[in-house]
Amino acid sequence: MAELELLVALNMIPYLGPVRIRGLLNCFNTYSDFMNATRERLLSVPEVTPKICDIILEFRKKVNPFDEIERIKKLGAKIITIEDEEYPRLLAEIYDPPVVLYVLGEASVLNMESIAIVGTRKPTSYGQKIAEQIAGELAEFNINVVSGMARGIDSFAHKGALKAGGPTTAVLGCGIDVVYPLENHELMKKIVKKGCVITSFPANSKPLPSNFPARNRIISGMTRGTLVVEAAEKSGALITADFALEQGRDVFAVPGSVFSPYSRGTHKLIKQGAKLVECANDILEELNLRKNDSAEIKEPDLTLEESEVLDMIDYTPVNIEFIVQKTNKPPGEINAVITRLQLKNMITLLPGGYVMKI
Repeated sequence: MAELELLVALNMIPYLGPVRIRGLLNCFNTYSDFMNATRERLLSVPEVTPKICDIILEFRKKVNPFDEIERIKKLGAKIITIEDEEYPRLLAEIYDPPVVLYVLGEASVLNMESIAIVGTRKPTSYGQKIAEQIAGELAEFNINVVSGMARGIDSFAHKGALKAGGPTTAVLGCGIDVVYPLENHELMKKIVKKGCVITSFPANSKPLPSNFPARNRIISGMTRGTLVVEAAEKSGALITADFALEQGRDVFAVPGSVFSPYSRGTHKLIKQGAKLVECANDILEELNLRKNDSAEIKEPDLTLEESEVLDMIDYTPVNIEFIVQKTNKPPGEINAVITRLQLKNMITLLPGGYVMKI
């Protein structure tokens, strides 16, 4: 069993990656053994090229795993390794799992039944609602909802799980002590209370674009399946779906409007064989997790007046003036009803005095 200090040190050296690190672990068991290794010995490791050897020699004296471990403890987080029982079992099965994970929160959720929900950073109101709805339904079944805490669909997935009081896990493409995006500072705090935040990157790591493929592999690798909610034809969410397929996991997709560019990616997945999903039960049945015929989208209770107005609103824009004329009621009264329907997340207000269902 490799020393924690060795695993942390190897993970802190840039350009190594899980495969090269495993090669080095086959030759070195202790931190001191690795630190004292000659260039010739390092080059004897099959995965170490001369260029990688130069990088190791340059950085191994710069990294300090002891300081790193102490820093993480002070944050109230911990480091788990691929050899620990807390390490996600599903993630350990993929070809190139990270050797260490930094965990802030309750690590026990990492080995719960988990489903990933990912999608565009610029969702429509429809995408926001369905991501939050399905995440909440999954959480009610005690399914760990996993996402990347990015803007858009990721954030709404976490929020949906939290509202339902269920577990959720955020996988970061930066250090555990870095909040990205900054506006998710409060969301991250809430996630830590109900689940956990994890990353494979050392403390202080910036959210570089090159980090996110590795982040996405963790999201798909630690879950039974990945649900894509709204994604453009070229999207990071589709990359996560590709990773899921590569790892032998299921891919699900929520259909959307044929007129929306954010439906092209999900519709492409459905054409390629992804299961079409309208509610959480579609996922649960496919994975034989738990079946419940009543697990349908729940609509809030409406007054008679609210139901009357809602019946006049469609999934295409409707002018409020039309509703006023149709009901023959004062504009102020109709506007009050529309405001209540907005608060109940049933409709959205559009520019020019239009509304539509979501």
